[in-house]
Amino acid sequence: MEIKVCDLPASDRPLNRLIYLGSNGLTNIELLSIIIGTSESLSLAENLLLQFKTLECIRLATIQQLITIKGIGISLASRIIACLEMSKRLGLHKALEEPANIQTPEQCFREIISKIINRYQEHFYVCSLNVRNKLIAIDEVSKGTLTSSLVHPREVFETAIKRHSAQIIVAHNHPSGDVSPSEDDIKITKRLYDASKIMGIELLDHLIVTENKYTSLKEKGIF
Repeated sequence: MEIKVCDLPASDRPLNRLIYLGSNGLTNIELLSIIIGTSESLSLAENLLLQFKTLECIRLATIQQLITIKGIGISLASRIIACLEMSKRLGLHKALEEPANIQTPEQCFREIISKIINRYQEHFYVCSLNVRNKLIAIDEVSKGTLTSSLVHPREVFETAIKRHSAQIIVAHNHPSGDVSPSEDDIKITKRLYDASKIMGIELLDHLIVTENKYTSLKEKGIF
């Protein structure tokens, strides 16, 4: 279901969050939403990030590629590209920033929370790390209610292999705000752990996150 900006509580609207939290407190989708500036801007921004994956990929896209997304015309596509190009020239876009060194669940939580572009649905992510615990990438592999049929080891480890990962941390958000693991969360974690042994890519943890807290299934002894 598409969420319009006007349907959100005033405190959750991107512009108001920018005023009260500053730009650092907003997700990429919220920042793009402000640039887009329409009632459907959240959905358009989400679709952009889902299709192009990163802000850098959006910046490098052609206008013809951007307008393939329903609701984005030539004028809007041009504005998005221009804004991202300006941020790059100002040094705000760090394409080559030093990768984070992940040693604790809290560090992973800080990295993953900025990637959750829609707080009203569940998103499942794979955090790929090298042998030195340096974060290679964070990739979304599914969206929707978390079930064993939605998250399959095949997609998780396909992503890890493409990233040449030595180890992974998986994470998903609970829009309800409750970070307690469900029965499905536990089943999926155990299934991924078993698969990790076969694949030779270590599963370090599974985090359940909200905007300001998390649960580590590893610390809970689930696997």
